[in-house]
Amino acid sequence: MAKLTPMMQQYMQIKADHQDAFLFFRLGDFYEMFFEDATKAAQELEITLTSREGGEDGRIPMCGVPFHSSENYIKNLVEKGYKVAICEQVQDPKDAKGVVKREVVQLVTPGTVMEGAMLEEEENNYLASLTPAGEDTYVLAYNDLTTGENSVALVSDGFDGVLSELFNRPVKEIVIPSLLPEENRAALSERLALTISEEDRIDVTNEVEVLVTDLRQDVLKEGFARLFHYIQKTQKRSMDHLKSVYYIELHDYMKLDMYSKRNLELMETIRKQGKKGSLLWVLDQTVTSMGARMLKKWMERPLLQKQQIEERFNQVDGLLGQFFEREMLRESLQSVYDLERLAGRVSYGNVNGRDLIQLKQSLSKIPEVKRILGEFAQSELQRLGENLDDLHEVHTLLENSIMDDPPATIKEGGLMKDGYHSQLDEYRDAAKNGKQWIAELEAKERQETAIKSLKVGYNRVFGYYIEVTKANLHLLPEGRYERKQTLTNAERYITPELKEKESLILEAQEKSVDLEYQLFLEVRDRVKAYIKPLQRLAEQVASVDVLQGFATVSEQHHYTRPSIRDDRSIHIENGRHPVVEKVMKDDQFVPNDVRMNDHSDILLITGPNMSGKSTYMRQVALTAVMAQIGCFVPCEMADLPIFDQIFTRIGAADDLVSGQSTFMVEMMEARHALTKASERSLILLDEIGRGTSTYDGMALAQAIVEYIHEHIKAKTLFSTHYHELTTLEDSLSHLTNVHVRAEEYDGKVVFLHRIQEGAADESYGIHVAKLAELPDSLITRANEILSQLESGGSAAGEVSSSEVKETISKEQLTFFAEEPASVPAQSKNSQEEEQVLTALRELDLLELNPIEAMNQLYQLQKELKK
Repeated sequence: MAKLTPMMQQYMQIKADHQDAFLFFRLGDFYEMFFEDATKAAQELEITLTSREGGEDGRIPMCGVPFHSSENYIKNLVEKGYKVAICEQVQDPKDAKGVVKREVVQLVTPGTVMEGAMLEEEENNYLASLTPAGEDTYVLAYNDLTTGENSVALVSDGFDGVLSELFNRPVKEIVIPSLLPEENRAALSERLALTISEEDRIDVTNEVEVLVTDLRQDVLKEGFARLFHYIQKTQKRSMDHLKSVYYIELHDYMKLDMYSKRNLELMETIRKQGKKGSLLWVLDQTVTSMGARMLKKWMERPLLQKQQIEERFNQVDGLLGQFFEREMLRESLQSVYDLERLAGRVSYGNVNGRDLIQLKQSLSKIPEVKRILGEFAQSELQRLGENLDDLHEVHTLLENSIMDDPPATIKEGGLMKDGYHSQLDEYRDAAKNGKQWIAELEAKERQETAIKSLKVGYNRVFGYYIEVTKANLHLLPEGRYERKQTLTNAERYITPELKEKESLILEAQEKSVDLEYQLFLEVRDRVKAYIKPLQRLAEQVASVDVLQGFATVSEQHHYTRPSIRDDRSIHIENGRHPVVEKVMKDDQFVPNDVRMNDHSDILLITGPNMSGKSTYMRQVALTAVMAQIGCFVPCEMADLPIFDQIFTRIGAADDLVSGQSTFMVEMMEARHALTKASERSLILLDEIGRGTSTYDGMALAQAIVEYIHEHIKAKTLFSTHYHELTTLEDSLSHLTNVHVRAEEYDGKVVFLHRIQEGAADESYGIHVAKLAELPDSLITRANEILSQLESGGSAAGEVSSSEVKETISKEQLTFFAEEPASVPAQSKNSQEEEQVLTALRELDLLELNPIEAMNQLYQLQKELKK
């Protein structure tokens, strides 16, 4: 490489240590980027790509963003998964010999964002790390830098378990060992769309040891150490707000794998990947950002301990029973800002005066929240109030020190109240009196010189001056002032007395601003000493917010407190789907019962498409999730067991990223349920086997039902179009047939969405096609073919149903044979008929969808009729 300029040499040296980040290189009022960074950033940020002299090679690519508005540009890059290294001048240019010294002062990554504008208020911003800990075992560590939360979990069911656990939380970035296998690295970056970072240090230093005192296993400590060293390396500042690491015992919570969480649409919808239409959308009646984040955490990990669940039920019951007190509580909580993230900003060092005012206003509401909780009759709610620490000392400090409407910056004064510090008051008084003296001087000089336009002004170059227009110079006594500056239409003067006052005023202002900044830092440090109590208070307030939200939504939608059973029986009366019910208008949703006792483990559900089978299945699972997070449930009565896991196979979708077809995804999700479920689990399987041929699919579906019945014994809802499976009720003692009722009236089908015992007698597939507004001629032809197949007979020149079935059977039985088995031709067929039969024999029905198959048969039949 040709020789670069000294500044570009400095740039390249720093860039060498941050190859995977955009280097924002500070030059004056801009952050500049060069070479490949400049080319790529210009595209991503849609800014102008320019160039500058770089050395012997001539000009090099360059682009830049203004320092004062850089936050939005950084946000843009980070949201796209990039990292940004902030490189600042760390030396006063006056002291520099040659190029000013620069260093990277912070690495901003998707998982380490701290600025409010880059964060989702109602969502945690997790950074995770992955550490192998033996065969099929991994340590996952989590950190939310904005709140100081730290946790670790031990995943012992292979890398699929790692993916499911990570999918369960809003993780933006993951720190991995550099030697992690490439296929695992690819799964993290492509399937979960995580930003990948590397860190190989796992030594447990003294700083790490302070945070991991509650962890017993060394492998857990080392797993968190990897995460801590990465944070320390990238942030380069105080981390006093980091909380002690808590161990997530995964066996203490209901397991929801990535398939179930997606299929049940707990946090976001499958199609639009947005909150609206999800269970979270229905349940979120929180009024604080902390509460919204806490609700998501509860939904990520439903409880397994009956006592904890009942405790939440009791609190929701108490809140539900006193409407006016609950409304007062909601109103008070609405005035509480994000205590968790405010505490994080205080510790991190990027808090400003407005943040501290938000903290003060929030603390001022805590006594009111305590009082309202004390007015509830429920003793557990009273205890919640008693345990709240209003941190009166912090509130008093902020009330006495910080201006009520401080500026956004902390280095330009206007932060501290009068009377807080005597020296500051003196400086302010000196500046104020000096300005008063200036005003009096101007009035006196006007009177004594008789020049009414005379004025005393100020600029940063010359300081204070007396200005007289040239038209009035003849009125000025000789030698009264000392000339300072000549303008086109005026002369400017000074006097020794004016310069003396100027020195006093400016010195007072400068010292005032400097002192205010120091006083602000002192206040911040005093608040910093209360970080732990602030974080504890934030957690308590968030819990209260979630509980009042449960009570509010339960009242709005007429939810009921469920009874938690110790056995595995399920009894739900008039159960409803919480999301579908909210979307539908005028009480149109049709409720249904669910009854599964000790002698009924599997409900085999039949019925037409669009009749509500999937809705019925999902509402059972959502009811279980709601109950185990402590919320009341959508029904008139519910007796529920505690489920250790929920598995779902609902809906069809290709996994294009991993190159898997719909049927392969279906089989993988079924395998996951069959290998991981226990008799305490809930399994939902919808239309298993539909992605392959009829007989293959039916065989697989029956084998799966039998396997669950004989080996797993989990409560299972299994919907199918294979009516042949309904005979399993005769051979499987713990299987019960139910169906979705539909009525045919005047040639049209009416779906009643009502679940009844017994098997469905018809599929109504053509009726659904008609509802979908397929062409009338196609519907008519489909009815003709259906009639022929069902009758078993044939009209002259038509293909009989037995022939079709025989063809299908032979095609499937000889699927793996070298040559297809031949079908004997009729003795008196014409040459044309022989050609049709040959075409029929060669027809590969396995490669056709139903519409294509009907069209092919229709064309062959037309040939026979000629």
